[in-house]
Amino acid sequence: MGAGRKSQVIERWPDESREAAQLVVDTYGEPQEATELVLTWSGVGPWKRLVVTRTFYPHVYPAPHIDAVESIIDYRVPPEKVIELAEFDGSVVVQCTVGEVSARCHDEQATFLALNLMNDIVTGQKTVAQARVYHAKEFIDARRGMPTPYMEKLRFAPSDGQVATRTLSDQDLEPAAHEGKQG
Repeated sequence: MGAGRKSQVIERWPDESREAAQLVVDTYGEPQEATELVLTWSGVGPWKRLVVTRTFYPHVYPAPHIDAVESIIDYRVPPEKVIELAEFDGSVVVQCTVGEVSARCHDEQATFLALNLMNDIVTGQKTVAQARVYHAKEFIDARRGMPTPYMEKLRFAPSDGQVATRTLSDQDLEPAAHEGKQG
C-alpha cells in the first residue's frame, strides 16, 4: 500500500485480521479513522459504523472462523429479546442504552446473515433454534455455491435506535434538585 493511506497500518497486523480489514478496504475504500489497532468507517453501505480491529477472535459457530469486523446499525431490541439473541450467536451484540446492534464477523456476507436472523428473532419470525438451523444451512449453501438470500443484504431497515422512554418528568426532578441545594 502506498504511503499516506490510513489502511497501511494493517501491513503489521496478523494475517487473520489483515485479510478481514482488506475486504472492507476493497469494498468501502480508505477508513475515516485509523490507529495501530483499529480502522473505522462511518456511514458506509448500510452501516452506521464499521470497525475492524487488529485483535481477532476465534469463533466456532457455525464452523471455525475468526471475527475481526464489527458492523453496527441502529436497532431497537426489546429487553426481553436480548437473552434470546445471546443464545442465538455471541457475535451479535446489543447495546440497549445506545440503541445499536452489531455483529462481529469476518466478512459482510456473514454479517448480513447474522443480523437478518437477529431481526427474525426480534420480530418473532424465527425462534432461536430455527435461526440457528437456518444459519448453518445458509452457511453450507454459500460454500456449495447455492442461493443465500440472507447473505445478500439487510432484509430490514435499521431503526433510529431510541429504546428507553423517560419515566421521570422535569417536574418530578425539580423537588430533588431543590433538596440537593438545601443540604
